Amino acid sequence: MKAWKDYQEHKKDRFLNELIELLKIPSVSARREHREDMVRCAEAVKESLLAAGADKATIYPTAGHPIVYGEKISDPSKPTVLVYGHYDVQPPDPLDLWHSGPFDPVVKDGKIFARGACDDKGQFYMHVKAMETMIRTDSLPTNIKFLIEGEEEVGSPNLAEFVKANKALLDADVILISDTAMISLDEPSIDIGVRGLAYIEVEVTGPNRDLHSGVYGGAVANPITMLARMIASLHDENNRITIPGFYDDVVESGAEERKLMAEAPFNENEYKKELGIDAVWGEKGYTTNERTGIRPTLELNGIWGGYTGEGAKTVLPSKAFAKISCRLVPDQDSEKITRMLIDHLYKIAPAGVTVKAELHHGGEPYMTPIDSIGFKAAAKAIEATFGKQPIPVRGGGSIPICALFEKELGLKIIFMGFGLDSDNLHSPNEKFDLQNYYKGIETIPYFHQYFAEMQ
Repeated sequence: MKAWKDYQEHKKDRFLNELIELLKIPSVSARREHREDMVRCAEAVKESLLAAGADKATIYPTAGHPIVYGEKISDPSKPTVLVYGHYDVQPPDPLDLWHSGPFDPVVKDGKIFARGACDDKGQFYMHVKAMETMIRTDSLPTNIKFLIEGEEEVGSPNLAEFVKANKALLDADVILISDTAMISLDEPSIDIGVRGLAYIEVEVTGPNRDLHSGVYGGAVANPITMLARMIASLHDENNRITIPGFYDDVVESGAEERKLMAEAPFNENEYKKELGIDAVWGEKGYTTNERTGIRPTLELNGIWGGYTGEGAKTVLPSKAFAKISCRLVPDQDSEKITRMLIDHLYKIAPAGVTVKAELHHGGEPYMTPIDSIGFKAAAKAIEATFGKQPIPVRGGGSIPICALFEKELGLKIIFMGFGLDSDNLHSPNEKFDLQNYYKGIETIPYFHQYFAEMQ
């Protein structure tokens, strides 16, 4: 609608400045020292919803970080869209690799650089500004509810309890999430699924204290060496995961889906150049896009032990640690895979060390039915603003709460992500292209329009 476009064009500078202010808040959910920042960010989200025209917005405390709920009920007889997002962000480390402060947003070359710019502050804020656009132009075709949490990056440990206790509050017809990516503005895509997650931490202990590596080296098992051997054994020569039974429940993608994925534009040379690598890596028999979409993985997210400070210290360490995550595909179960992984690590532990492993968090894979009204409305909305139909793809990341939402609320989830895979999510110099930000604000109202019409 022209009214939407005109309103957004006149307000675009304010839309950006408001996002910048939100990005300045270091809402790192994983760190205790940021608890006050989390509360401050929740308050800012609440105020932004009210300023955009929400009838009400409320902060709900949890055992962890607060949840923000808001709503605009235009007409109870209209369909209701529940928007989910999260205001918490990943830790910004390593800080020395940032070109600017992670919480000092910088706009450069048409992009905004800051932690949370794309994941997920910039993306959920598109929905806030889209709601404002429809309200201020008196053209809101649906009711809108917002559920913006502060613990997504740590596994949403308190969201399930909130959802179960507030089913009537969250009653809706569909859930809309922008926490995913698309191929590009030239080749729009829409995610039809996300992978599940199993995340553990493992501790390997050798001697009862750190030892002099000259006096004891060669006679006592080094926990770092033992952990490295264990980790190396988790993949075979074809880069397949070696844990017995790991692939038993995997739903293999058919020829038709793999053919469809092959139609998505992908330049391997550009991919390698952008990442600064000279070769891709992964499970034999699958393309890069298949490896990051339809196949499960096991990755090391961190490994440490011994002396890592400045200079040298000849020590044989008492302990070594690693963080390990598995991305899962239908019909893998996160609890089953977690138990399988932990049991396998205990089994392969070499003599001379002991192993302790524990779950951090996990979640199930999720697939969106492409014949649903919500998916059709999203595809039509993207076509309306991009001028071409979106390519359906599977996202490589995880949104662990998706299965919870469907189970407890009985709702289908639609992914409308406007980020890019190159936005450095979870990495230094996270960014969000301003074109994508504004395109999201432009496109989202069309989803509400088409969803209401199709209902």
